[in-house]
Amino acid sequence: MTKSKIQNKSKIPNPKRKIFYSGFFALCLFWVLSFGIWNFTFAQQNDEIEFNLDMAQATSPLPKIFKPNIDLSGRGFHRDPTWPQTVAAKEALDIWQQDLGFGGLYRLQYNLWEISQLSDEKEQQERLLTHYEEIIKRISDSGGTVILNLFGTPANFGRVLDKKSPPRDLRAFKALVKSIIRDLSCNKRYNIWYEVWTTPDLDDFFLGREQEYLNLYRVVAQSARELRQETKVHIPVGGPSVSWWFQNLKGNTIVTPERSLIYTLIKFCYRYRLPLDFISWHGFSTDPCVEKESTIYKKTAVTLIRDWLSYFDFDRNTPLIIDEWNFDSDANVLAARGEKSFIAASYIPSRIKNMHAAGIDYQIYYCLEDFRRNKEGVVRNIGIFTFDPEESDYKGTRKATYNVLRMLSQLGRDMIAYKTNDDFVGAIATKTSDGYALLFYNYIDPQIVTNYLTKNIAGLRHKERKIVLNLLSSEKLEKIMLHQLEIPKLRLSHKIKNFLKKVQELNDKAKKYEYNARPVKLNLKNLRPPKPAERKNDSTPRLQEKQEYYLYERYTVDASCSFNCEFSAVETKDIEPSAEPYQETLTLNPYSVHLILLKKQFREIKEPEKEPEAMPPLPEAAQVPTEKVEETPQEVEAFPETPQEAPKEPPKERVKEPSKETPKETVQEALPETPQEAPKAEESK
Repeated sequence: MTKSKIQNKSKIPNPKRKIFYSGFFALCLFWVLSFGIWNFTFAQQNDEIEFNLDMAQATSPLPKIFKPNIDLSGRGFHRDPTWPQTVAAKEALDIWQQDLGFGGLYRLQYNLWEISQLSDEKEQQERLLTHYEEIIKRISDSGGTVILNLFGTPANFGRVLDKKSPPRDLRAFKALVKSIIRDLSCNKRYNIWYEVWTTPDLDDFFLGREQEYLNLYRVVAQSARELRQETKVHIPVGGPSVSWWFQNLKGNTIVTPERSLIYTLIKFCYRYRLPLDFISWHGFSTDPCVEKESTIYKKTAVTLIRDWLSYFDFDRNTPLIIDEWNFDSDANVLAARGEKSFIAASYIPSRIKNMHAAGIDYQIYYCLEDFRRNKEGVVRNIGIFTFDPEESDYKGTRKATYNVLRMLSQLGRDMIAYKTNDDFVGAIATKTSDGYALLFYNYIDPQIVTNYLTKNIAGLRHKERKIVLNLLSSEKLEKIMLHQLEIPKLRLSHKIKNFLKKVQELNDKAKKYEYNARPVKLNLKNLRPPKPAERKNDSTPRLQEKQEYYLYERYTVDASCSFNCEFSAVETKDIEPSAEPYQETLTLNPYSVHLILLKKQFREIKEPEKEPEAMPPLPEAAQVPTEKVEETPQEVEAFPETPQEAPKEPPKERVKEPSKETPKETVQEALPETPQEAPKAEESK
């Protein structure tokens, strides 16, 4: 009742407030037109974006969501029956491991139906199980984690002869699952999280009802819990891996999220004291901000799910995973994932950064290889590898999406926090062990109008939602976007008009930047290597022998290449130490990604060679001829190599009688050792 009263009060008109707002908005409009205050992060004249990064500011550990995780699915058919049919080719796995490693999170679909089909061929069945285990071991030994998706009911376990059928005998199914978990997790200690089924809300993957899926989850969760108690090994289990976070087996919309299978599963696990270690769902879209969609509760999906977890006494920070996602617009074959794969490539960092901002913990890109020439007749160019099904030898082709995932693998372990206000251009800044890694992207959503409307429709009232849905299904919306219909003249509420104006502005920007490059001015502050230090334990201070500087390398993914693109730097240069901020100007073409690596390097510091000091010329009085100097007794002592020429007179007499031709002052300057002691010695004698 209190809420109702507040709402009613807000509807009461206030003449004074109306006059105040009118005057305020008029003043703001005048200011905008006169001075252009709407200049947030880029200049309106040339749309230049300015990034100011302080490289000395505090960092935080890079969230795991930024790792290049991937689902290992692909093809759907192999000539070798002992290789998992829904897993990509072994050669694709080898290339990935060589270039990126297996240190992240990887999803492997463990097809129980396929394994049971080889029950009559024990040798082939063992080889199939060995291949599954080899993949798991490769990832686990590399420090990665496998999300093992258990799906496909064995032939003798289902209600009908179909891998999509729910188990008929739950006890037998539990024994089978428990033996698998015991072998892989308890005996061999592989890093595995177990996921119960995939996309149970779609008939193409599950033919049961909601309760049958819950019973299926209960069997797997109980097996994991019992083995935990028995072996003291932590065995994570989760799900439900639905096609969208609000979906259920009967079909649902975002308007009623409490009917979702995720909510039902949380409630079910609370009731039966079952472990729920992570929650997963899929998210195929062209909208990079889809995780920020609003609900009728004025909360995002992430906030709402975490509220459900808290309410049912689960850890609020239970990991939330989007374990299947890709650039998708409701079509199996898209040019943006094929000959224009640079579009899907630029979508990857934009989506991941928005996932992190929304509060998602992990993401797994789908998938490693395209699907072609399989028994189900499914053709989807959804992988980062494509191939020619007619070739007997492996001739896989890497798409532009592959290189973007390689860029993500180059990011450092520490993240430099940075926010942008642009709708299309963004940045991810990290600190590496030997410098910095900066990633920039420019992605324009080709379906920005539809995505914005559907993303915010839950925040409207029932009648307002109907109006928006009618606009989506009519030609009016297109005319509004083309400015053929004036929004102020439409018979719509003030809220809907503002809603449409926002969409119109976004559409205008998208159309403008879809074909125009964006200049980016990069300012890096405190990018200055430490000053050379003085050597210690040295009597004379000298500079250190090496000086630091940065090697600049820039990698690019853009429209210039879509298949088998070389991963090499398109620009390299040295950045010299300077106290001033480093400035760089980039040109971000539409649907492009740039990676800048700044690596510390060392160069030797050569000390300047000292020139020998020239002896000052003697004064004219001190310039004694060589012949006359030899006649002096002092010169005789200085050059003992000619003793035979020494005079026969006693030394004392020679001291008494110096040469008359040589002035006394000259002798004293030439031999300053004992100019006055010699006469004193003679007097004493």
